[in-house]
Amino acid sequence: GDPRRHGGLPPGKHGSDPEPVQWCSDLDRNSLARRAGNRGYRASREGPNGVVVVQACQAVEDGKAVLVAAPTGAGKTVVGEFAAFSSLSRGKKCFYTTPIKALSNQKYFEFVERFGEDRVGLLTGDTNINSDADVLVMTTEVLRNMLYANSSTLTNLGSVVMDEVHYLADKFRGAVWEEVLIHLMESVQVISLSATVSNAEEFGEWLGEVRGSTEVIVSEIRPIPLYQHVLIGNRLIDLFVEPGRVNPEILGLEIGRASCRE
Repeated sequence: GDPRRHGGLPPGKHGSDPEPVQWCSDLDRNSLARRAGNRGYRASREGPNGVVVVQACQAVEDGKAVLVAAPTGAGKTVVGEFAAFSSLSRGKKCFYTTPIKALSNQKYFEFVERFGEDRVGLLTGDTNINSDADVLVMTTEVLRNMLYANSSTLTNLGSVVMDEVHYLADKFRGAVWEEVLIHLMESVQVISLSATVSNAEEFGEWLGEVRGSTEVIVSEIRPIPLYQHVLIGNRLIDLFVEPGRVNPEILGLEIGRASCRE
């Protein structure tokens, strides 16, 4: 159903034009990227993956196809938002695609807050909101169907952000991503984002063959720590005591439990 019925739209954004925001203050020239950021951008820029975010935004501004492979929390969303801003600044449309409706709904709210309700739309299998908007959030299948139908919505499209692009390797749905990348007009800039693609360089080479020169930006710095635990009985135990070394307490507890069962 209509996601606007659940939680409402962000306050103060109903029909108002979005105010210009400043994205980047540390690029060398008076660029679009410098004029477009906000606190979210500055937080990402100043974090452990700040260089990656700046590099990716600069590549977007230069009109390049970009693949950003970085862990969750590294600032990939900022790159996607900047791509939308860049397209709007050039008088073009931007499509933001996701693999699932729930993520599309989430991104819709984020973009409404960023750019204003009048300029953002949402298209999923069962939702159609403001389909003529300059920034459209949609599931990837919707874009594939548009391409095959030669939809008029594709007119003046400047860029497409493909979030979770690693779905291209999915056994059942991957063909959708492949078809979109192959059939998108040559003039459309493609920004691909993923936290889990393992062969980024190889994938980037394939994108280069399909879409033209693609800048591959990779970071392995994880700003949000990932801890693994094991639940044994009613105790939650750290799986590793140090990188690569399994906690010996786990084996001791398992031996003890096996003895009790006997």
